[in-house]
Amino acid sequence: MAKLSDPITILKGIGPTKARQFAALNVFTLEDLICHFPRYYEDRTRLVPIEKLEVDVPACFKAMVMNTPRTSHIRKGLDITKVQVADYSARLTLTFFNQKFTAEQLQYGKEYIFYGAVSGDFIGYNMTSPVFEALDSAPLVTRRVIPVYPLTAGLSNKSVLNAVRQALAICDPPEEIIPEAIRNAYDILPAERAYYAIHEPNSMAEAEAAKKRLIFEEFFIFSAGLSLMRSVQAMKKTPVYENCDLSAFYNALPFTLTGAQQRAIGEIVADLRKGAPMNRLVQGDVGSGKTMVAAAAAYLAICNGKQAAMMAPTEILAEQHFASLSKLLTPLGITVQLLTGSQTVKQKRLARESIEGGSAQLIVGTHALVSEATVFSNLGLVITDEQHRFGVGQRSALTGKGQDPHLLVMSATPIPRTLALLMYGDLDVSILDELPPGREPVDTFLVDESYRPRINAFIRKQVAQGNQCYVVCPAVEENETLNLKAAETWAQTLQQTVFPDLRVMLLHGQMKGAEKERIMAEFASGKADVLVATTVIEVGVDVPNATLMVIEDADRFGLSQLHQLRGRVGRGKDKSYCILTSHNKNGETLQRLRALCKTTDGFKIAEEDLRLRGPGDFFGSRQSGLPVFRVANLSCDLQTLKAAQQASADWIDKEGAADTPESVALRKRIAQLFARSEGTMN
Repeated sequence: MAKLSDPITILKGIGPTKARQFAALNVFTLEDLICHFPRYYEDRTRLVPIEKLEVDVPACFKAMVMNTPRTSHIRKGLDITKVQVADYSARLTLTFFNQKFTAEQLQYGKEYIFYGAVSGDFIGYNMTSPVFEALDSAPLVTRRVIPVYPLTAGLSNKSVLNAVRQALAICDPPEEIIPEAIRNAYDILPAERAYYAIHEPNSMAEAEAAKKRLIFEEFFIFSAGLSLMRSVQAMKKTPVYENCDLSAFYNALPFTLTGAQQRAIGEIVADLRKGAPMNRLVQGDVGSGKTMVAAAAAYLAICNGKQAAMMAPTEILAEQHFASLSKLLTPLGITVQLLTGSQTVKQKRLARESIEGGSAQLIVGTHALVSEATVFSNLGLVITDEQHRFGVGQRSALTGKGQDPHLLVMSATPIPRTLALLMYGDLDVSILDELPPGREPVDTFLVDESYRPRINAFIRKQVAQGNQCYVVCPAVEENETLNLKAAETWAQTLQQTVFPDLRVMLLHGQMKGAEKERIMAEFASGKADVLVATTVIEVGVDVPNATLMVIEDADRFGLSQLHQLRGRVGRGKDKSYCILTSHNKNGETLQRLRALCKTTDGFKIAEEDLRLRGPGDFFGSRQSGLPVFRVANLSCDLQTLKAAQQASADWIDKEGAADTPESVALRKRIAQLFARSEGTMN
């Protein structure tokens, strides 16, 4: 028997070329191949009379060959073979292009099972190149359920199916990880049966049962992994924070915190008094005041003799946090230190000396915080901002700098509870569902290209009033195929043709990090009127003077991404606006974009985005730490998710520490899943 870890090249018919094609699908080993599951199935078990065949709907039917196939040579490179077949209900002409050998296998007077679709040109009377089998042959392409796989260039469905059949014939499928008691309780197929049935089901019902098992399995693995993380975390001990008096902190604030902020801080205080490391997510829309909640947590850590570290995804965001937190906490006698990669060697050396010596109490920085050169004196609290920009490994690297420090995770991306359970299932959640008083919602409008003169006039009006504008494009460079607004070209057009008297700057993700930071900093300081950018500004610096955002080809973005972009404006005292442009006339697309115009509630938008697009596109092109599921679909399989979470909790209670074969195999699969999830961030 072969091993699951063996390369697919041991299979017949898979040489270097085929192996490269499979590699494009991330299939390298026999296990990868067996776990390369079908996208859907074609049910070829039901036979339909010829007269009941529908145009362009593939179906199976039984018919007798009514004449000898005849081939006509039309021109060089084109032969057409025609043959008539019939059943009790009607006749049908079959046409084969350049398939003389195939067609001539059909024998006059003999019955066959055919699978194909009648064409719309000769309704009910013509079918092109159907597959067929004799009645007395083994059912390979008809009379069975056929899996249809994800493919890539040069790789046919038939070649994938043949490879999978070979793999299942020479090695055992992945071992069982779900205990028998749980399988019985939730009506789940055993692993061996499920892995065979997902690829070669005897019926659609069996295919669905296999799919249910594999969806449950993926959720069970991930939920069990999170439960194990929680159980390990619960065993850790940390000193109880005795000094939790926040009166001095509250008195230093120039405003009153919202009820949601006070509630979140109360939950943090309770965590800090438990004697175990805090693991908490603070989730809320842009502008909901997460930074002040983080500042309160840092203040408490420092009052209890600990250091606090805040990691941001960009240098400019780190500098923004450093400035605002210094202004708030320095008068309270707290030393705030900045550490970023672009600082000079001397600046970084002095910063690290103060961190290691303990004189720096709150350290704000980027990935420089997790480098080996950064050593903390007494790290007690780790704060990560815009958490979906980091992988689990980066989070762990920073917490590893201290002795089981408390962890506070912040996310400005409203996440449906379903996704939050999976992305942050190892964390407790605090939700900031209020905006500070005085912050007005951003008015949002959807228009087409006919509004271009009015858009340009409105940009001019905003600039004349001393404000700034963002213009967001979905592409960096022009592409004739996609026909999208490209940032480089559009910035040039705006500067040279539309607004020659205004200051237009360009920012996109292909620029070097230092260049991006410089441009964003200059825009923030008022050195430009219009910033043409890609989604690189989705997480960026706070520019209160920016009051207008124009998003070109808005239909190319997800709702949650549009909402994140919109959050870049409306951060100052002046009324702000967001204009979505789209020439797409699709009804569903327009309905989706109009939904954004009707609400500024990020959680409602996130739920709608998950429903419409699924989790794979929820954060755009990056998977953002989401687990890599092969079968499960979060927008469709919620009941199975809940069942698997309950089952995994039961397993942890009863068998989590046991060394049963299922438990050992489950821990191995948990490690593999988390490794794949972390790999999406690299």
